[in-house]
Amino acid sequence: MYRNKKIVVVMPAYNAAKTLRRTYDEVMEQGIVDSVILVDDASRDQTARIAAGLPHTRVHVHERNRGYGGNQKSCYRMALEEGADIVIMVHPDYQYTPKLIPALAALIGNGLYHCVLGSRILGGYALKGGMPAWKYLANRFLTLAENMLTGAKLSEYHTGYRAFSRELLESLNLEHNSDDFLFDNQMLAQVIWLGYTVAEVSCPTNYFAEASSISLRRSIRYGIGCLATAVVFRLAKMGIIRSPLFPVER
Repeated sequence: MYRNKKIVVVMPAYNAAKTLRRTYDEVMEQGIVDSVILVDDASRDQTARIAAGLPHTRVHVHERNRGYGGNQKSCYRMALEEGADIVIMVHPDYQYTPKLIPALAALIGNGLYHCVLGSRILGGYALKGGMPAWKYLANRFLTLAENMLTGAKLSEYHTGYRAFSRELLESLNLEHNSDDFLFDNQMLAQVIWLGYTVAEVSCPTNYFAEASSISLRRSIRYGIGCLATAVVFRLAKMGIIRSPLFPVER
């Protein structure tokens, strides 16, 4: 608990057996997490079996792979069912350190923000932390374009380390979002669309062999999708088009 608010960590998992226990242990070491929800997206390893043995953890297994976005939809739905006041997404591949959980929770728990990101760009250590140069350059280009189109001023849109208030999650219609990696970007654009200010904290970058990654081909497709989302956002804001991602209140 933090200020009498229930904190639930969600873990969208896929083949995370090698790093899951390490990530979980560090999550619980922070001393404020009430429970963990792990959604296993039809992994081919022992992820679900290991998760089943972790205390204070609710495990849900998809019978078929629904994709990264489809996994998150289950995560957030289950977190709200658990009565979470603050929901923090932590990838079980240990690419993002759980030691930032108290900072993320404090910004939401004190009523300052409803959405907080762990940014790999703030602090200037992304490349030193092992982020491939091509990913860094793509991140910088996409972020610049998205900021121009959405009117926000974020350091990056592509981090998977995120915290949300219950109020915000209940305001988002996530079912219209992609079931693939584009989900993250669409969700953040929806947050901005609703007028919420997004906070950021500097997050160390941690790239290693067991950390999840997507191929160059899927990265290119993701990048095109991000730009398309931002363009749709701008056109919808101008009233030129309508989109189920960005509904207009009547």
